[in-house]
Amino acid sequence: MATASIPRVRLPAQAKPGELIEIKTLISHEMESGQRRDSAGKVIPRKIIKQFVAAFNGKTVFEADWHPAISANPYQSFFYKAAESGEFTFTWKDDDGSEYVAKNKLTVG
Repeated sequence: MATASIPRVRLPAQAKPGELIEIKTLISHEMESGQRRDSAGKVIPRKIIKQFVAAFNGKTVFEADWHPAISANPYQSFFYKAAESGEFTFTWKDDDGSEYVAKNKLTVG
């Protein structure tokens, strides 16, 4: 049974100029490898998130390629040096073409 892919992001709403902030992301996703079978013996189709991209004000600041060995509900964290106010856009790209997007604002001052 497929679960809804729900992205979650945690980052501070405000930061001081030059402050190093930690950004934590998690997405609810089964990350099905395509190698298991259901109770009827049919192969469960492959469905994994293959790429994660974080952009700030339209510029990519972090990118990761994921592979079938990544666990279900993948977690990703990274650090970012706050320089200006703006908006983060987080995108998870599924190998079936689906994209899951979350946005968060950061105020620097």
